Amino acid sequence: MYTRIKALMNPRRVAIYILCHYLAPLLPDGVYLKVLFWLSMGYWPNIDNPQTFNEKLQWLKLYNRKPEYTQMVDKAAVKKYVSEIIGEEYIIPTIGVWDSVEDIDFANLPNQFVLKTTNGGGNTGVVICKDKSTFDIKSAKRKLKKSLQISIYRRFREWPYKDVNSRIMAEEYMVDESGYELKDYKWLCFDGEPKALFVATDRAVHGEETKFDFFDTEFNHLTLTNGHPNSHKPIAKPLGFERMKVLAAKLSAGHPHLRVDFYDINGKIYFGELTFFHFSGMVPFEPKEWDYKLGALIKLPM
Repeated sequence: MYTRIKALMNPRRVAIYILCHYLAPLLPDGVYLKVLFWLSMGYWPNIDNPQTFNEKLQWLKLYNRKPEYTQMVDKAAVKKYVSEIIGEEYIIPTIGVWDSVEDIDFANLPNQFVLKTTNGGGNTGVVICKDKSTFDIKSAKRKLKKSLQISIYRRFREWPYKDVNSRIMAEEYMVDESGYELKDYKWLCFDGEPKALFVATDRAVHGEETKFDFFDTEFNHLTLTNGHPNSHKPIAKPLGFERMKVLAAKLSAGHPHLRVDFYDINGKIYFGELTFFHFSGMVPFEPKEWDYKLGALIKLPM
């Protein structure tokens, strides 16, 4: 309740809520994205002649639409796509896929597992079970049902999600060398060339905010933030770093921009997901010069 009251006291958040929930059906994609960008970023975007990374993502939403993108963002369907390019050995085993939370047979699931909604939504559509004896099934169902109703297409006009089949998928539970989390290595690729990555940590630590740390392709730490603070702990170069770089290049070939996510468990690499619009292009970089540096790497198709 406190969080909701606090949000209502923020005029910008109120305006975004009204735009997304009431005005969205009335506005064409271009107008809607400009207004949402202005409310989110604090300045009016130049989509006709975009220069920054975030502006160019809005351009790509509007003008770079291909049928295969739907499979590429579907959390379940993408596994077949990826395995055909880099091999099935990089795919996290799927335990089951269901159309409804009511179809899930929790009794037959292993003691540890991960549930994900296939229509995206980041952590809002992820439920982790570390011990089924203490697992809150009712709470998990509520979260998954809510996530199934989320439309990233309607909310952010991300066209690849428009026709994704909303389902629930169960995967094997995994942790990395930390013993308590699965760090995410997210590669920013441009026309098949990885240029940078960021490492997501502390996502499963109670009471801790997620941390993002950016690195160049030699794993030198970059001085910037985007959406989350840097970690207060040093991050070691993963054993599979160079292999991830090669795989990211293969998966991103032929796309103006694609974020390719991997996990590394003691040098064993697993595919995470493909993302066309990091933070939907609605979260600023600090310092702002990085928005221009990364934007210069996106060559918009003619």
